[in-house]
Amino acid sequence: MAEQKEFKPFVAPETKMKELTVKSILLGCLFGVIFGAATVYLALKAGLTVSASIPIAVIAITLGRRFFKTTILENNIIQTAGSAGESIAAGVSFTLPGFLFLTSKDSAEYFNYMTILILAIVGGLLGTLLMIPLRKALIVNEHDNLPYPEGTACADVLKAGEKGGDFAKTAFWGLGIALLYATLQKVFHFIAEVPYKISAQTNKFFPSAKISGEITPEYLGVGYIIGPRIAGVLVAGGVLSWFVLIPLLATIIDPNLIASQLHKLGYLADVTQAGGKGGWDPVAKSFNDYSAAIYYAYIRQIGAGAVTAGGIITLIKTLPTIVKSVKSSIKTLRLSKENAGAVLRTEKDLNLKVVGFGSIGLVALVALLPQVPGDGFGQKLLIGILVVLFGALFVTVSSRIVGLIGSSNNPISGMTIATIMGTSLIFLSVGWSGPSYEPLVLVVGGMICIAAANAGATSQDLKTGYLVGATPRNQQIALFVGAIVSSIVIGLTIQVLNNPSTEMVQQGITNAIGTEKFPAPQATLLATLDKGIQAKDLDWQFIFVGVFLAIVMELCNIKSLSFAVGTYLPLSTTLPIFIGGMVKAVVDRREKKLNIHKTPEEEELGKGNLFATGLVAGGALAGVIIAFIGASSGGEKFLANVSLEHSLSGSSGLGEGGYFLLGTLFFVALAFILYRIAASKK
Repeated sequence: MAEQKEFKPFVAPETKMKELTVKSILLGCLFGVIFGAATVYLALKAGLTVSASIPIAVIAITLGRRFFKTTILENNIIQTAGSAGESIAAGVSFTLPGFLFLTSKDSAEYFNYMTILILAIVGGLLGTLLMIPLRKALIVNEHDNLPYPEGTACADVLKAGEKGGDFAKTAFWGLGIALLYATLQKVFHFIAEVPYKISAQTNKFFPSAKISGEITPEYLGVGYIIGPRIAGVLVAGGVLSWFVLIPLLATIIDPNLIASQLHKLGYLADVTQAGGKGGWDPVAKSFNDYSAAIYYAYIRQIGAGAVTAGGIITLIKTLPTIVKSVKSSIKTLRLSKENAGAVLRTEKDLNLKVVGFGSIGLVALVALLPQVPGDGFGQKLLIGILVVLFGALFVTVSSRIVGLIGSSNNPISGMTIATIMGTSLIFLSVGWSGPSYEPLVLVVGGMICIAAANAGATSQDLKTGYLVGATPRNQQIALFVGAIVSSIVIGLTIQVLNNPSTEMVQQGITNAIGTEKFPAPQATLLATLDKGIQAKDLDWQFIFVGVFLAIVMELCNIKSLSFAVGTYLPLSTTLPIFIGGMVKAVVDRREKKLNIHKTPEEEELGKGNLFATGLVAGGALAGVIIAFIGASSGGEKFLANVSLEHSLSGSSGLGEGGYFLLGTLFFVALAFILYRIAASKK
């Protein structure tokens, strides 16, 4: 206890300073909306997200100092409210699109704006509510043991901003260059989106091997931020799938069996009809693209097994943390009752009654609102109770884990998988099985995923506040407001991105989510598990191949979850991310050679990280804006009219090979710019 009294925040508890103001809340909500929309886009495309707190803090300092005269505590409120949008968007995108992939066609009806909005708000509020009684245990009492890396780095940004410095310039440069690049690529199609090269099925040495890359600025930025280690493990999973398993299966499996498997999984209407994944030709008994056909028929199920096992293994590794967290939480609640007296400003939380009545209110919302899936009050009440019970466990787990390893490494997938499996077993034990119960299981898993993701971000924000001397109560209010406002726009964004293009409609595709455009890997995985457990007909032979792939990785001392995600995703996603990681590796090697040593805080605030953050934000935002433009028939016609793809890739232009080469050169140039900025001296 003596050590805790010696801690002095940047702003003293007795200092009176503007904090929870109208402008700080409005700016925070604005950034929450922007980064929330960008996160939805990135999560649906790649199944990945990056923390938004630091870039929001950087932008808040610059704009606040120049235009709004904000204090350090107001800037902290801005990043606190803004970070809620990113975390809730991740939870929503990872789970709720699963409604589109369940057995019953009626399940897709739950993928509507109001249902998404309600589940996002309930999950987001629950994540913050349950963190209120945990703040003192995990943020204050464990200050020396739980560093909360993003929260600490964000506090350093805010403190440095008070002392002067123009951090945001580099991030804005990245944002601007990414917007320009994305406009050339996604509006004018001057830059190819996915260059590829595929070997023929008749190739005796390497049949149907495909190398491809979605050469976007956001993937390059993500790769730089996560670093060479994780990026390398991700692409290793893709190499196994696309250069080992697919060529092998293309050699030994009859095309008719592949077509039958695609039909079973719903990727092909009928084996007698042309089309489907890979372009089935029932007359010639062959595919236009064997690699795509095998990927959807077999590889995704193998990847699903690997991700499931990787998530569960990660969760098992944290069991000691879970036990310790629960014990610590109970102990803290007792201490808070004993020490209820005069409270300093920096120790004021929302009353525990808010937690109790708030949790009851959320259960009531789930039980009473007609937009929530469920047949009758009893079913919905059980769903609400399960959400609070699982939430109490995984919010604690999420908070402690991010305290050690950061939000980017938070095993949300493992927690959600465990929730899906646990809920399914509870349902089966009371006789609830079959397609009609699949949406109910997904609702529980979805809200827990959102709550756990938001709890992780909330913990980082509260750590930032603890270090700079914020009022916890004000931060908690800002998080509630940010969660609600962001949820309103997140639901709208995900609905717009789901609108199929005219070409998709002509092919009979009714949802853009689930296609190559937005594969939604996490949601597809959860839907596969949900359906399989409820119907008791999972393709266990493929699932277990993936399970033991994950076990092999763990035995090799490699984080199986990252490898599993790489196995599941298309190589076109992981390869450009890997290139971003390699740029970071080259920068790190150069600094080591020059004997340059950086602290973690200096690394977070380095030009490379800030520029990469700008690339991620700019690329993702451009994708969202273009998706909104293309949502209308007029906007779709405009995009089609300004596209240069056909003239460039046609026989009268560069040809397909030349067009792909041009795009690749632009991506190489972008990677070189990232390297030059990261390696430049301040």
